[in-house]
Amino acid sequence: MLDIRRVAELVQTSIVTMAAYAQHGKYHPATFQRRFGSWNKAVVAAGLQVAAEQNYDDERLFANMMRVWEHYGRQPRLSELARPPSVISGDTYKRRFHSWTRALQHFVDYANSLDKVPPAASELAKGDQPRRKASLRLRFRILKRDNFSCRACGASPAFKPGLNLHIDHIKPWSLGGETTEDNLQTLCDACNLGKSNVL
Repeated sequence: MLDIRRVAELVQTSIVTMAAYAQHGKYHPATFQRRFGSWNKAVVAAGLQVAAEQNYDDERLFANMMRVWEHYGRQPRLSELARPPSVISGDTYKRRFHSWTRALQHFVDYANSLDKVPPAASELAKGDQPRRKASLRLRFRILKRDNFSCRACGASPAFKPGLNLHIDHIKPWSLGGETTEDNLQTLCDACNLGKSNVL
C-alpha cells in the first residue's frame, strides 16, 4: 500500500491505474490483486481514488467534463482527462459515447437543453425556497455566453491557467435577485471578491 501511495505522489495524482503502477511501482500489480482481491480494493486500502469505477451516470460524466472545461476555459482535449482536475478517464467517455467527439456533442446537447423554469418567489408555497445555485446546464450556458471570461476584467483560464471563474448574481441573491440567465454573470476570483452586495 505504501508503494501505491509513493507512485501517487510521484505522478502527482490521487488516482493510480494498474498501468501507471506497472510503470513506476516496485512490485507487480498482480501481487496487490492477489492480496486484496482486486486492484481497486488495493487502491482504496491505500486511501486513494478508484480509477476504473464503472457505470457513471451522465450527470457525473458531464459534471466532470464541465470541471475540465472551466479549468482550461475552452473545450477540453481527450488527453486532458488523464490529469487533474479530471477524475474520470477519457476511456470512460469513449466507452459510453463511442468517441470523444460524440461525448462532447452529448454534453453540449445536454447543457443547451433547458432546465424546467424554476417558479418565481411569489409562486412558491410558504416555506419553499427558490434555487440559489445555478444548475450545471445553466452554469455552462452562462460561461459559454460570457466566453469563459470574467465580465469585469476579461480574464480567462485559457490565457491565465489556474484562474477560477464564478457564476455571480448581478442583483444579489440576498436582495431578491433570482437565479436566472439574465441575472447571472461570470466573474473571476478577484472581481467576485471585490464586488459588494450593494446595487
